[in-house]
Amino acid sequence: MTVAPPRSTRRAWLPVALTMFAIGWGANQFVSLLVAYRERSGFSVSTVDALVGAYALGLIPALLVLGPISDRRGRTPVLRAAAVVSLVATAVLMVGDLWALYAGRLLAGLASGAAFAAGSAWVEELSTKHWDPDAREGAGARRAAMSLTAGFCLGPVVAGLLAQWAPAPLVTAYLPHLVVVLAVLVPLWRAPETVDPARVSPAAGSPLARLRVRSAADPRFRRSVAPVAPWVFGAATISIAVLPGLVTGTTAGWTVAFSSLVAGVTLGTGFLVQPTARRIAAASPRRGVVCGLAAVVVGLGTAAAAAATTSPWLVATAAVVLGTGYGCCLVSGLIQTQRIAAPGELAGLTAVYYALTYVGFAAPVLLSLLAALVPYWVLLLGAAGLAAATLAVAVGAPRGTALSAR
Repeated sequence: MTVAPPRSTRRAWLPVALTMFAIGWGANQFVSLLVAYRERSGFSVSTVDALVGAYALGLIPALLVLGPISDRRGRTPVLRAAAVVSLVATAVLMVGDLWALYAGRLLAGLASGAAFAAGSAWVEELSTKHWDPDAREGAGARRAAMSLTAGFCLGPVVAGLLAQWAPAPLVTAYLPHLVVVLAVLVPLWRAPETVDPARVSPAAGSPLARLRVRSAADPRFRRSVAPVAPWVFGAATISIAVLPGLVTGTTAGWTVAFSSLVAGVTLGTGFLVQPTARRIAAASPRRGVVCGLAAVVVGLGTAAAAAATTSPWLVATAAVVLGTGYGCCLVSGLIQTQRIAAPGELAGLTAVYYALTYVGFAAPVLLSLLAALVPYWVLLLGAAGLAAATLAVAVGAPRGTALSAR
């Protein structure tokens, strides 16, 4: 299945990781502009929520289809196409009309779905001893997660700051992403392929059956990875999309900048904890899950206090703790997924994992619907209780089948 590496390949993973960084930037830059579109374009909250949903509408099918395809046809065509589509998506978003925003968000979702599974698998393969003799256990998962998180972090921070103070803010905010993507295209085109389609056994059955990922039925995946996965982006999106809106009365005059600051703190913390999270999860997947979900529980409790007191300082504190939970859960889940994946299914199972993580993007919408009946601080305490219950389920799985190393 794999191809033979050239003599010097220790940094072969870097162009792929940089491309994931660029696509992650494009995926998340829109998040810090939500307030700006409401204030300056007159869009309703429901319209902005629909624009967020358009991203998921493109992402999840692309994940589940293109991940398995890259296992059979190669990583190169999938990630190259994703980079180009990400560039086009941002150019379309700059048009600014509502139809262009829907189209741009859909294209950004398609690019992300193509990149996250194929790119994570590609980085993992280029981080094995076969390609990188100096790579440590879990290095591929850490490199993939950190590259995505760095893009997720810098995208909304840069876009938000430009939207707050730059001229023509809803155009200028997107310009840095165009530069970042153009900068990674040449290195990406030189990155070595790790899958030889000629060596991959032809899949039997219908085209739909060929997309099936059998490793997703593994008890370890179902019992310990799948229940935790929605909390990855559930924690991050609650911090980024919900908490700043709860304290707008105390951040008047810099609401867009505060929103981008919360995004940067959440995802920046998630980035910084990932090397430590990789060491913990590589040594003990069970401990990695405990650290991640425990942080989510504490972070949601702090978020409830922030909602009750409308304190920006408590929002910032919650962002740090929820970012820690996001980073730990993401790395732990990727390491377990890579251990569980059967030969020829690494990108496919990674796609299933990412699809489950993106279920967490529904959390802000669900909370906004329930907020008509129950105060936000009560809802956030309830979410903390759900995270605690998930922790109990995940660590209660039998050690021999769920959270043990392969």
